[in-house]
Amino acid sequence: MTRIWNFSAGPAALPEEVLRQAQEEMLDWQGAGCSVMEMSHRGKEFMSILAQAEADLRELMGIPEQYKVLFLQGGATQQFAQIPMNLLAGRSADYIVTGSWSKKAVKEAQRIGNVRVAATTEDSGFTRLPTAEEIKLDPFAAYLHVCTNETIHGVEIPAERIADTGVPLVADMSSHILSRPVNVEKFGLIYAGAQKNIGPSGVTLVIVHRDLLGMAPLNIPTVMDYAVMAENGSMLNTPPTFGIYIAGLVFQWLKKQGGLTGIDTVNAEKARILYECIDNSGGFYTNPVDPDCRSRMNVPFVLADVALDAPFLAAAKDAGVLGLKGHKSVGGMRASIYNAVSLDAVKALVGFMNDFAKRNG
Repeated sequence: MTRIWNFSAGPAALPEEVLRQAQEEMLDWQGAGCSVMEMSHRGKEFMSILAQAEADLRELMGIPEQYKVLFLQGGATQQFAQIPMNLLAGRSADYIVTGSWSKKAVKEAQRIGNVRVAATTEDSGFTRLPTAEEIKLDPFAAYLHVCTNETIHGVEIPAERIADTGVPLVADMSSHILSRPVNVEKFGLIYAGAQKNIGPSGVTLVIVHRDLLGMAPLNIPTVMDYAVMAENGSMLNTPPTFGIYIAGLVFQWLKKQGGLTGIDTVNAEKARILYECIDNSGGFYTNPVDPDCRSRMNVPFVLADVALDAPFLAAAKDAGVLGLKGHKSVGGMRASIYNAVSLDAVKALVGFMNDFAKRNG
């Protein structure tokens, strides 16, 4: 069997070691006589899987005790509504819009309550972050929402640019969570869909400070109330058991890589060689994003001649390099180089891109 070099934006590559362990345990998880997919979510076997997954995640991210870790469903898109349902409490919230996903978050939150756009870079085509002068914050806002990495536009907020604003900071980290160390205590709430750096689609991670629990109005559905989900250990209803199991294996794999500090070093090198390939191509490839906020996980680029787009993708497929087609809203190409995409995979991509440019430049 030959596996492809997978640069899909999500669902994305998983560590081969994790897939092989899941394969070995598929029919019989550690002597239980059944698959994780078949066991009771309230039985001691799955409860041990859930507890270990949370413990490993807390260790990896340095999550303090005063934060609750929730394994939910519905994806980050459900969180666009669930966050204002829980946190607005009749007030207004600020949103900084730096790409398609934060723009969608605003639109959904506006269905729930009062929302302000504190800054937007849409006029630049979402190729940069707003300047401090452009950000107009409400000091009385219920929270400030940001997307710390925009999957489609390839814009990432550097850790040093995340400052205390005096209101709870809510962050969509779906496409770069676990890719670098993060100071959880800077945030009131962190959320992420699993299908980039955590595991298979179907799990949604929410890390929420306990002070933000219990503010939801009584008229929202019970399953949407963070406080209720926290009280029930993410098991008010049946959780996505197999997805949590795989996420737990990914957390263990990350610990073997040296934790978030170790994977951060690898991710920095992967991004460096890919951006150097683009920047040194003589204009054959270009990335439109301000270098100060280029994403290390999602690298969009365009070819100088759009007539070469289809041949590029066809040649990439022949070379075993897949998942490079850009999002339909922006076109071009995009390479997503998440944690499970190895340095060898990125080197293979760069080798292909250099060869294609040489043959078609």
